[in-house]
Amino acid sequence: MGSGSSKPTEAPTAQVWKSDTPVRFSSGLVDSLQSSPETDSTRAKTLELHIQSRVNAELKKLQDQAAKDYEELQTKVSAKEPEKETKSAGDTLRDLGRESVQNDVKELRKKLEQRKKLADVDEGIEKAKSEVVKCLRDNDRRPLDCWKEVETFKQEVRRLEGTWVEKVVR
Repeated sequence: MGSGSSKPTEAPTAQVWKSDTPVRFSSGLVDSLQSSPETDSTRAKTLELHIQSRVNAELKKLQDQAAKDYEELQTKVSAKEPEKETKSAGDTLRDLGRESVQNDVKELRKKLEQRKKLADVDEGIEKAKSEVVKCLRDNDRRPLDCWKEVETFKQEVRRLEGTWVEKVVR
């Protein structure tokens, strides 16, 4: 084992495939292939030249379109009348005056105060939440031991959702 190489030492000879049934081509096909001056390399070169010419034509079309778009944009930009210098936000505020800006700020504050504020969290939910957090901290390696606290929290949330739905329905 291993004393001889796995590859043959002599070069492989040409392999010939032999079919059980003879392959026959029409004489017209054989004559056209033999009389054709084209070879595989000339066909490949012809195909490559055809592809290059199509790519060049497409590239030329894209370049013409880009040049046309560029010209249109240049004419649009040059045709615009020079506008007045645009004012920055600070200039606009200075023009409005200090009093008008302060009035706007006061109105915005009033609108913010009129918005409903979030109601304080129910004490039962807050207590149940703190119990869950405490249990999870105490049992950081065994969070499944806190199932009672989690169920209590879920019950409190259900109770609060029920009261909310009653408020909305009424």
